[in-house]
Amino acid sequence: MAYAFKGSCDSHLRAVTGVDALAAYSRGDAERVARFTVEDGAVAVDGLDAGELRRWVDGREPFTDEPRGRELTSPHADLILDGTINAPKSYSIAALINDDLATEFEALQDRLRTRIMTTWQRELNARRGAGGRIRESLHRIEVVELQHRRSRALDPHIHRHLWLNVKVLGEDGKWSNVDSRVAMKLHTLINAEGELAARTDPDWIAALARNGYSIGDDGEIAQLAQAVRPLSRRSNQIEANRAKLLLKWRSEHPGQEPDHDVLQHLDRLAWAKNRPDKPGAVDESEWEQLIRDELHAIDAGILRERSAARSWPAAIETLDRDLLAAKAIVDADSRSTACGGRFSSYDLRAGATRAVAASGVVARRDNLQVLIDDVVARGLTQTVDLLEAEGDRPQHIKGFMASSTARLKVELAARFDALTRVGESFRPRAILDIAGAVLDADVTLDEGQITAASAIAGTDRLVSVTGPAGAGKTTMLRAARIALAQQQRQLVVVAPTKKAASVAGREIGVTAVSLHALLADYGWRWGRDEAGAEVWRRLQAGEIDECVGRIYTGPRYFALGAADRVVVDEAGMVDLHTANALAAIAAETGAGIAMVGDHLQAMPVGHAGAMACMTRRATAVVELTAVHRFRDPSYAALTLRMREPASKEAALAVATELDAREQIHRVTDAAQARDVMVEAYFRWTAVRKRVALVTSTNDEADAINEAIQERRVELGQLHPDRLVVGQGEQRLLEGDIVQTRLNDRVADVENRALWTIRRVRASDVELVALGDRGDVRRVSLDYAAEHMHLAYASTVHGIQGETTDASVVGPGVDASGLYVGMTRGRVHNEAIAIAWTACAAREQIADSLMRGVAEVTIEDSVRAARSELGRAAKVARDRGRRVGAEDGQSSARQLDEWLNASRVALSSLDARISDEESQGHGRAADSGGRRELVSLRARLIERIEVTSRSIVELAQQDGYASNFDRSQVRVREYRSEVGPVERGVETREGLTRQ
Repeated sequence: MAYAFKGSCDSHLRAVTGVDALAAYSRGDAERVARFTVEDGAVAVDGLDAGELRRWVDGREPFTDEPRGRELTSPHADLILDGTINAPKSYSIAALINDDLATEFEALQDRLRTRIMTTWQRELNARRGAGGRIRESLHRIEVVELQHRRSRALDPHIHRHLWLNVKVLGEDGKWSNVDSRVAMKLHTLINAEGELAARTDPDWIAALARNGYSIGDDGEIAQLAQAVRPLSRRSNQIEANRAKLLLKWRSEHPGQEPDHDVLQHLDRLAWAKNRPDKPGAVDESEWEQLIRDELHAIDAGILRERSAARSWPAAIETLDRDLLAAKAIVDADSRSTACGGRFSSYDLRAGATRAVAASGVVARRDNLQVLIDDVVARGLTQTVDLLEAEGDRPQHIKGFMASSTARLKVELAARFDALTRVGESFRPRAILDIAGAVLDADVTLDEGQITAASAIAGTDRLVSVTGPAGAGKTTMLRAARIALAQQQRQLVVVAPTKKAASVAGREIGVTAVSLHALLADYGWRWGRDEAGAEVWRRLQAGEIDECVGRIYTGPRYFALGAADRVVVDEAGMVDLHTANALAAIAAETGAGIAMVGDHLQAMPVGHAGAMACMTRRATAVVELTAVHRFRDPSYAALTLRMREPASKEAALAVATELDAREQIHRVTDAAQARDVMVEAYFRWTAVRKRVALVTSTNDEADAINEAIQERRVELGQLHPDRLVVGQGEQRLLEGDIVQTRLNDRVADVENRALWTIRRVRASDVELVALGDRGDVRRVSLDYAAEHMHLAYASTVHGIQGETTDASVVGPGVDASGLYVGMTRGRVHNEAIAIAWTACAAREQIADSLMRGVAEVTIEDSVRAARSELGRAAKVARDRGRRVGAEDGQSSARQLDEWLNASRVALSSLDARISDEESQGHGRAADSGGRRELVSLRARLIERIEVTSRSIVELAQQDGYASNFDRSQVRVREYRSEVGPVERGVETREGLTRQ
């Protein structure tokens, strides 16, 4: 209620003190919020006061207080879903300085609001019946709109929040809850609609043109884009000011938390600091004038009137629709990496919508629908339908895969199959002797490391070594290197990045290079086609290498032989394209491959699964289990349980232990989470310790980076007069910690390497390697502007492979991000959770720890898609006779529902078996639990077959159309696809839960 009626975008304001702020920060009646009712595409609007809004949020009729369906009593129940209408920041600047554009921008948002609401009403569904198995189309939804003009830092940021009430009216006239999982998956299409409106709406484009503006390739208004970054920098300065003021207040009030009035006062002070004529209180006219003054200081001509400009939109009939379809597939495929390459109809429609948005066409939204539908249809011809045998399915089910991705998976598996050759391990006793000679006196190899070194130094063609963070994989490789040298065999160490290769090379004692350098030497070249798809090709000797302008003569730096071993360090980060090229080289040269890494740490930028694909075919598989990094042995043991919890209960047990160890830091909002991370930096650096700050997004990392920089300036640690412009126009000062983002052979710097700026010169920047003051580099000012940014905080990819004294992981990270972040610090690691209670914080951390099942093969993806389909609500087969608990299902229907659920359980179990097989291949025989699991699976299949036969007779008696025949077919499919289970899994949680 406070958030709605305060009117400012301040999620931390929780006390209602009146409605004055609403009038100052948003438009419309300050005493009411707008409620929109959408029925069969028709939109009506009225208003709700505070009491009515409260009843509406509670799921009741706002005027009569009558309940709408069953009351939601669970503390975890959703009450509203918040969708935000956002736009590039230059749009808000334009609306501030130009009244005509302000009016047109509001109208644009109105049109987009209507489109979003009608899309929700048309695409979303309620769930009916026992367990919510039946999908019910919606007749009516209700949405409350909140309009905000600026951010909490008081920057121009016009946006709207659309609160969708979870209580919806189905076509059957009953109130129930919206399927929130579908709503979340639909959001990618909602976001695409925003892009489409901003770039193709004819009224908006015409308004820009008559005022002398146009939209650039990045979506910003081209003539105002130069002001976006400086205003954002000011916003980060405000955040730094606020954090400092908040720290001071808390030190003066130990044990207390600031209330709304204190927070609001601190916000005002933080905003006014360092501004001339500081206002005691911010009103609308003062705020607008100060922002105009700042814009004028950024660019003196930014406020002047502009002459009208002509726009040259593309005509719909001239568009290359096949190219747009290819772009749509690339878009959907790029967003599918977390799901093994699978995407949904929503994802494809969103990709088509974004492709049309960027095409340069300008037209009414209704006139674009035929074009978008055609692009989707053409895109479907470039996909593999993983659920082709299942018929129709809800559009949120991820049942499609790009044909290129499916082809790559099949090709990689075939290459590794061809490479498989059984060999013999090197003598373990000899490995022990080597370790004693080359390792430090206080370093010894454990049994797992000895086995791994023996396998790598042996003659198995494919070797896989997996292990958790801190397991000593590189230490083991030092012994393997000597063992290979004793056999007159070459060891070539590569890594997915040049930075990782340099780290591995130093620790192993060899010259290591990036994996791409090896591939390039053997003629592989890669790039993007016109649609943006990644394309790899192979140069043949005698061809002209366009990259360097000379004839390619073959490999010059790496002469691999039949007995040589290529070790891929950090192999979990290798994508399918890269692994495919490496396998081709191994086949030609006869060299063996050893992948060493952890598939549960940071994923590759492209499609994952390369290491798991090879592990399934490797004849020597070693899993390291001991952890050597942490000073606290009990925490080392806890990280092993954190790495891959077997169930939600196991994840919750890990979170509970972390909480008991005071390693979960609970905060109330994202702003406080950011403050905690900023404070952690200064707390650890004050005692000369290095801390890793891990964030979920690059934008969050940038905000923390610039807040830390601003605080360091205030403390006198940095001086703003010696600066260089970095990536994205970021300000980089002498003494800043930065990251280089492009390998540069001339400057000898690596992508994702960390440095401290020692000196800014007239023509270059002098860098010192973080942790090694003797390692000095110089990069040009042009390199800094394009490929260098602040790096006090980073995402998981930026911190992967680093070891620090402490680590703080921000909210919103996924399982690999949380695991990697919580295993960087030797002394201390903590995770931040945004939650009101300790219980909710533990739940949040447990949810983050849960991982999906690896989808290595096409068969894995088919099973995963079937499992997702089985969990989705089904369309009622007989609308005149609803299927639900209240209707008294017949025996046939009950058995059929059981059959569907059991089929999902079997699919889930098969996927778990395949996933375990990818990690457990080559292990010793399993325990009795494995045999019990195999027996359970066999009994389940037998029961499915019996039920399928008996359901025929019951269906005839009940007059109920059953799908028993297809179920019997599926059972046969499972038998042929999976066959008898020879290897078990760690748990039967999936089967038991189903």
